[in-house]
Amino acid sequence: VGARIVAAIDQPGGFSPGMAARMQLSDGGRVFIKAISNAPNPQSPEMHRREAVIAARLPASSPVPRFLGSFDDGEYVALVFEDIEGEQPELPWRSNELKRVLDALSSLSASLTPSPVETDAISEERVPLTGWRQLMMKPEIEIEPWARANIARLAELEAGWVDAARGETLLHADLRADNILLGRNRVVFIDWPHACIGAAWVDLAFFLPSVAMQGGPQPWTVFDSHQLGAEAAPQDVDRLVAGLAGYFVWKGLRPAPPGLPTLPEFARAQGVAALAWLRHRLDPSGA
Repeated sequence: VGARIVAAIDQPGGFSPGMAARMQLSDGGRVFIKAISNAPNPQSPEMHRREAVIAARLPASSPVPRFLGSFDDGEYVALVFEDIEGEQPELPWRSNELKRVLDALSSLSASLTPSPVETDAISEERVPLTGWRQLMMKPEIEIEPWARANIARLAELEAGWVDAARGETLLHADLRADNILLGRNRVVFIDWPHACIGAAWVDLAFFLPSVAMQGGPQPWTVFDSHQLGAEAAPQDVDRLVAGLAGYFVWKGLRPAPPGLPTLPEFARAQGVAALAWLRHRLDPSGA
C-alpha cells in the first residue's frame, strides 16, 4: 500500500469468516483491507479472487469504493480498497436512511447500464433459485402451510425466473445493510463477488426481503412505488419473487456452510419476508 501500517480497526459484520479492517498508514493515509485463507471456508478465497476482477473494472463514476490492489499466494487472498468515511445503516432501518439507499440504488443502476464489465449473465449457475423444485421432491419436509399447498404453482413460477431476470445491467446481486456504507454526501455499495448481468430491477428485489427482516417496510410497499420496480413486468416479478422465496426457504433448511454458522438463520428470516411478498402478489385476499 506504499506505506507501513501503524494501526488497524476491525470491522465486524457480514458473513465472511475472514479479516476486514480499516488501516492507518505511516504516511497519514488510510485503506480498507479484507483477507481470507482456505481454512475457514474453502469457497471464500475464490469469492475474493472474483471480487478482485470485478472491482478492478468498476467505473470510477459509480458509487463503489476504489480498488487499490490485491495479494494472492494461493492460500491467502487480500483485497485493498480506499477507506470510505461512512457507517453501515442503523438497524432496525430508519426511514431517512432507507430512502437514501433506495435513491442511490437508482443511480447505481443507471451508472451500470449497460454493464461496463464483461461477466456472467444472471443464471441458475450463478444464483441457484431452485428451492421450490427441491422441496416439491421432499414432501416430508415441513414448510409454511400455504407454500406446501401451492408448491406445484410456486415451482412452475420459479422455473421461469432466469428469463424474467434477463437484462443488461451489472447487478450487485447481494445487497444487504452490511454491504452498504452511508457517507456524509454519498451512499457506497461494497462487496461485489456475486456481480452478474441482469434486469435493472433485480437488485431492488433481492434487497427488500433483508430490509423487511431488519425492521424496514414490507417489500411490496417499496418495490411497487420505486422507479426500478415500476419498470418491471408484473409476471417477471412474480417469477423472480417465487425463485427468491424458494431459495431462502430452502437455504434456511440446509446445514450451515463451513465457517458460516449464522447463514441459515439469516436465510430463514429473509424467507419469511420473501414468502409474505410472494403470497401478497399471488393471493392478496389471504385465502
